[in-house]
Amino acid sequence: MLDIRNITKVFGGLRALDDVSFSVPAQSVSALIGPNGAGKTTMMNIISGMFPPDEGSVSFNQDVISGLAPAAIARRGLSRTFQHLELFGEMTVLENVLVGRYIKSRSGFVASGLRLPSVRAEEKENRERSLDILASIGLAEKREERAANLPLGEQRILEIGRALATEPTLLLLDEPAAGLNIRETRDLGEMIVRLNADRGITILLVEHDMDLVMRISTAITVLNFGQKIASGKPSDIQRNPDVIAAYLGDEEPPC
Repeated sequence: MLDIRNITKVFGGLRALDDVSFSVPAQSVSALIGPNGAGKTTMMNIISGMFPPDEGSVSFNQDVISGLAPAAIARRGLSRTFQHLELFGEMTVLENVLVGRYIKSRSGFVASGLRLPSVRAEEKENRERSLDILASIGLAEKREERAANLPLGEQRILEIGRALATEPTLLLLDEPAAGLNIRETRDLGEMIVRLNADRGITILLVEHDMDLVMRISTAITVLNFGQKIASGKPSDIQRNPDVIAAYLGDEEPPC
């Protein structure tokens, strides 16, 4: 579904990514891991159109998307969350998900201004779909609460819900477990697995929680200092000496 070919990105004199290639199979839960500063978020920004690559290309469903605007990429079915929460805190939980539906809007400026029947029908559909998403992620009962009032774990789940509102076939999750406790991380992992299994959404996950990564991922790519040093199944990555030396920092593979 996603094909990364020879991506290089340079910021000043820093080579954040250096000739990186990997692929994400359709309907997989794939992970991109590595130490801080390895280039993971830079790669996510390039895939989602936030940054253009200096060299190389990104293909999504066999179409080159590198160089397209983020909104154009999202319309093709690729959505993401962010390492630092980007919710609208003063808006309700439901309104945050409705924002994600904007990209699916078909109504023009004039039709919206005149409140034509097609606009009212679209608004009804968007509300129903947003409520369905909230039910699927366990936040339906909090739909009228301000997003800022939710605990951190539910805020992160809400951000995933807003990304789901764009109806993605590929979802990029940038450190979704950051700041979560053990129970919240477990619940998050179960939700990611459900999204993959029940909705058929392909997942690319950037995460530092190795227990979560090894538990839910089917394929892992490892970056270090902007270069790919390993790629394979979780069991292979756990025993890869380059990964152990660069990231895991232990001669014993994680459980």
